[in-house]
Amino acid sequence: MKTVTFGEIMLRLSPCGFGRLMQADRFEATYGGAEANVAVSLAQFGCKSVFVTRLPENDLAKACEANLKKWGVDTSAIVRGGRRLGVYYLEKGASQRPSNVIYDRADSSFATWEAEDVPFEELFEGADWFHFTGITAALGEKSVNALTRACRAAKEKGVTISCDLNYRSKLWPSGRAEKVMTPLLEYTDVFIANESQAEEVFSAFSDRPEGAGRSRETAEKLFKKFNFKVLAFTERRTINANRNKIFGLLYDGKEFAFSREYEMDMVDRVGGGDAFAAGLIYALLQKQSASDAIGFAVAASALKHSVEGDFNLVSADEVRRLMNGGENARVQR
Repeated sequence: MKTVTFGEIMLRLSPCGFGRLMQADRFEATYGGAEANVAVSLAQFGCKSVFVTRLPENDLAKACEANLKKWGVDTSAIVRGGRRLGVYYLEKGASQRPSNVIYDRADSSFATWEAEDVPFEELFEGADWFHFTGITAALGEKSVNALTRACRAAKEKGVTISCDLNYRSKLWPSGRAEKVMTPLLEYTDVFIANESQAEEVFSAFSDRPEGAGRSRETAEKLFKKFNFKVLAFTERRTINANRNKIFGLLYDGKEFAFSREYEMDMVDRVGGGDAFAAGLIYALLQKQSASDAIGFAVAASALKHSVEGDFNLVSADEVRRLMNGGENARVQR
């Protein structure tokens, strides 16, 4: 199975442990970004996972690419150019203090690139799936133009297209997001979102209380608006910054499937949605049933919350084991 993802990867800098940014005198450095996170996760599941981006010509970018290769990602489509690698700073929350992200990605190599040098038609030869997110679309007109080209090429090759809305209010307002995302979603076969973000961006509000009924109504409204084949929502219940509950639903326009709910003590919640997206893509490529597909996706996301960094470094077998009830967390000997 060949999958292609397109987006920006950044340097992630975090204070050690649960320190605040204002306390930091040193940072832990890793790499991450929505589409890169999906690419790494799919590689762990055994897919030929191609990641397309642009990096500057410097040692930091070389280290970033080497990190992707280490986890099995095909980096042959990465282009060199531009001035800088984007950066984001993550302050991990604890107890009642939420996590906080600060972006430093303006004028990055990716954000200033229209991908005119990417032969998407060739790239999608033999591909089964193309994935992008609303974060890429939020970076500006150049990125939107590139995504439009990519989606058109994927459609011409018969490649399934998925989009994770990934709405970030720090990157753009909801009104702008709706205007830009609407034409891109006309190409989309599989739509992934957090229910509350989908409601906010597309004004698909429900009067029902939080729960399955509200999720169903929002999903049905979006299905009427777009021509999706599959829609999947992640649902998160926040107890505090360290403990959350998650579950998910999948809707194909006819029937709903719900996953079980997981309650987690979180090590690192960043990338949880990308782990969900990768799990769903893999399960659908495997032709799993709706209930198994959403079950696999949510189990993958639950495991990601136990892994430091953006990347979900777990195997498909580990996800299946959790999905099938193997969750006593005993030492594996």
